[in-house]
Amino acid sequence: MLPGMAEKRKAAVAGVTGLVGRGLPALLAAQGFSVTGISRAGTGDVPGVGRWQKPDSLDLSGHQAVINLAGEPVNQRWTEERKKRFRESRVGYTENIVAAIARLPEGERPAVLVNASAVGYYGNRGDEFLTEAAGAGAGYLADLCRDWEVAALGAEELGVRTVMIRIGLVLGREGGAFRQLRGIFRAGIGGRLGDGRQWMPWIHLEDLRRGIIHAVVSGNMRGPVNGTAPTPERNADFTKKFAAAMHRPAVLPVPGFALKLAFGEFAQALLDSGRAVPSALVADGFAFRFGTLEEALAELVE
Repeated sequence: MLPGMAEKRKAAVAGVTGLVGRGLPALLAAQGFSVTGISRAGTGDVPGVGRWQKPDSLDLSGHQAVINLAGEPVNQRWTEERKKRFRESRVGYTENIVAAIARLPEGERPAVLVNASAVGYYGNRGDEFLTEAAGAGAGYLADLCRDWEVAALGAEELGVRTVMIRIGLVLGREGGAFRQLRGIFRAGIGGRLGDGRQWMPWIHLEDLRRGIIHAVVSGNMRGPVNGTAPTPERNADFTKKFAAAMHRPAVLPVPGFALKLAFGEFAQALLDSGRAVPSALVADGFAFRFGTLEEALAELVE
């Protein structure tokens, strides 16, 4: 290292090849971090990742931050075999990361672990405002998220500041829910789900990525953090605004029974109401770039 040059800090990112993760290396670099990517293949094509590791042979020595976004998507028909994969890719994967941290001497452990969770933690809560202080709900996803967070909190017991990001519906031009919804509305077959009264906690992809980095660098944040925009929308209103942004009608509602026929048990997750608000991020001074759905959609469909 040349005289006068500061050595970069290191951050390890699991799930770095996914929709949210692949945008983090550039943001971490801006904060003075070099990035280690963690993937099942032990390699990947993600700009800004300087080195790679496999999850079954983790070495987190020398890393000041760990971000874990790993988890198999749940937006598919749930079978018992898939439920096992959902759990292993979340709870099991997180336990593996905490075990890797525990293997390090006490003074050499990362300063922070930012671990994914989901607003499914709250279950179906109607019109209740859900800050991070709200308790866990009932149902399969709520139980899974609770166990996921318990696994992450093992790092807190090791002296590592631990943040659990409860992620809502992510809207990003690069893929995920937005791409699916855009295709549906372009075809003119968009509509509310069920009665449309359920609250949908959403967030723009850029704000979620920035919020994760904020949680890494802010020493004030620990525990649960809602990764959602400040303005959740009822499904019926979300549908109308999305249709208007796409200049398409929203006239084909999908009844609850049809969702259950198509998606089985997963359909309930689409009908559950979660009015989650990002109290912790706002209290810590985080500024959303896309605070309203109209702002987010204007950027996404530009």
